[in-house]
Amino acid sequence: MREHYDFATMQGKRNPYIKHLKQPVTIRLDNDTVEYFKAMTEETGIPYQTLINLYLRDCVTQHRKLDLS
Repeated sequence: MREHYDFATMQGKRNPYIKHLKQPVTIRLDNDTVEYFKAMTEETGIPYQTLINLYLRDCVTQHRKLDLS
């Protein structure tokens, strides 16, 4: 290992995983919805935000639509 590195001459690289990062959002959810996922957390050991994300991702991959009728 070198004793000195010259960072001024180094070329930076873009993060190849940047498109896979999660985007932080703020949403307002009903208390009973949050409590439902928190209860699932106790059963599964998976954080409730992750469970909500997994559920929403499943809706996207299965092309589920909400029936408002």
